[in-house]
Amino acid sequence: MKHIHKPKNTSITDELFEYRYIEKKKLKICILITGLVMLIEVIGGFLTNSLALISDAGHMFTHFFALIISYGAILCAGIKVCHHRTFGFYRAEILAALFNSLFLFGVTLWILIEGVRRLIHPEAVLGQEMLLIAILGLIVNLITIKILHGSTGDLNIRSAFFHMLGDTLSSVAIVIGAVIIYFTGFSYIDPLLSIGIAILILIWGWSLFRDSINILLEAAPKGINSDDVTKALLDGFPEIEEITDIHLWTITSNMYSLTLHLKFKSELTPFETKTLIIKIKQAVDEKFDIEHATIEII
Repeated sequence: MKHIHKPKNTSITDELFEYRYIEKKKLKICILITGLVMLIEVIGGFLTNSLALISDAGHMFTHFFALIISYGAILCAGIKVCHHRTFGFYRAEILAALFNSLFLFGVTLWILIEGVRRLIHPEAVLGQEMLLIAILGLIVNLITIKILHGSTGDLNIRSAFFHMLGDTLSSVAIVIGAVIIYFTGFSYIDPLLSIGIAILILIWGWSLFRDSINILLEAAPKGINSDDVTKALLDGFPEIEEITDIHLWTITSNMYSLTLHLKFKSELTPFETKTLIIKIKQAVDEKFDIEHATIEII
């Protein structure tokens, strides 16, 4: 929420409330229509005997979940912390992501096994019905992208936007496959598409699993490490002699924390010390998006 511009006669709290309300409304619409079409694809996949449609529904589920994660992150941001949950419920997002990744592994395994079985023993697919359902899925993905497009300045919403963009590409492949089946009767394209989509789900699921585990183990944020922070501070602030006991971790998606000990080259007045610490915190926020920094002088 860093890049919200405060209008005249409007408090930043009101601005944040209005912003979150708008984003939640957009996400709820996207979740509703994505979930509905995902259900239609599952039912249609079984009725048309199309494993590719069922696989696409599984792929759509990954992005359906991404939308829910984005929505949940906004809700968690509005929950006040208390004396025994000082970070609120931000980690609920990470736990949900971990369980979702494990579920995706099971879905992927089933699709791969079924896909290989259908390559060995081909089954007829209702191409026309498959095409109609695939086109419906593509239209819904395009609508969802259109809804989220104006909100991609927010990292949380941007993540959901790119997930839906990936699902749209998958839907395009399903439509092309359905056209081929409808005009040629080449049913092998159905299990081949399903295996390709399963691989995409596996890649996304593994990324989700890895990132969730890293956050729960309080690893440094992706693309940042303690050496990077140390070097940036030593280069940017000549007053610093030494940085020790540096700890950098992720609380939840795009929320980073930092603690470290500083030793200055010379004695500073309390005012100079306070001013320098403020500048250091601003520097790590601007360069590394670390909003929560605790600095102790030794």
